[in-house]
Amino acid sequence: MLKFLRLALVASVAVAGLAAPVLAEDKPDPVVATVGGEEIRQSDIDLAITGLDPQLAQLPPEQKRVAALSAMVDVKLLAQNAGKEGLENDPTFKQRIAYLTERELHNAYFKKHVVDAVTPEQVKARYDKEIAAIPAQEEVKARHILLKTEDEAKAVIAELDAGKDFVTLAKEKSTDPNKDDGGDLGYFTKGRMVPEFEAVAFTLDKGAYTKTPVKTQFGYHVILVEDKRPQAPPALEQVEQQVRQLVMRDAYIALLTDARKAAGVEISDPALKKAYDEANEEKPAN
Repeated sequence: MLKFLRLALVASVAVAGLAAPVLAEDKPDPVVATVGGEEIRQSDIDLAITGLDPQLAQLPPEQKRVAALSAMVDVKLLAQNAGKEGLENDPTFKQRIAYLTERELHNAYFKKHVVDAVTPEQVKARYDKEIAAIPAQEEVKARHILLKTEDEAKAVIAELDAGKDFVTLAKEKSTDPNKDDGGDLGYFTKGRMVPEFEAVAFTLDKGAYTKTPVKTQFGYHVILVEDKRPQAPPALEQVEQQVRQLVMRDAYIALLTDARKAAGVEISDPALKKAYDEANEEKPAN
């Protein structure tokens, strides 16, 4: 479970890093409000927008800007009061600030060395590796005629044997909703149809039809296989984001492994150490 949480962290950090606003040196950054003499600039609003509640994040841009400003004003009002009471010197507060600072440094380092460092060539190489590892699957293109009784199915087969067109018979006699398409089922791989149906469909030669009815929970089928071919893998464009996540995952784990070896990690609690070591055990990259 911890391993999955770590991978989820990679994804969430990547999103957070990509969403952070970037202020170009020559981009105007006007003051939009002042609170107790402290300025709130447009860049502050942009940053606050990235931290809005998911429901508020769905608002139209101008409403979202107002929500972000309201949040910034509220924060500054109470932060100023907290400063007057010296709450920044509270040990618990200092500990939290130290943790949040380290977490943001972690995110910045991750963005620089993982998110921004991933190249199209790395994604393409990983895509090729994943595609090569997929077992080849055959898919067939088939049509069928569904009948209520075995005798009706046998009668249809007799008409096919006599030279009647399969598509015409499907439109005339099939009880399946796709009868108007001539019983066309398109291409499918194993596991897509009920077992009794596909057990026969994948044994037929291209252009052949069943010589005996095939019984399933839906009735009696007469099946025609029109084509057979290896299943085409998904195009890179379809899975690019998933592949990019894999590349980032491996880069993130490599960064952590190197850092752990360089710095050393000592855990004094035996049970916690055992659980930590198991959760962080190095595994070959998938």
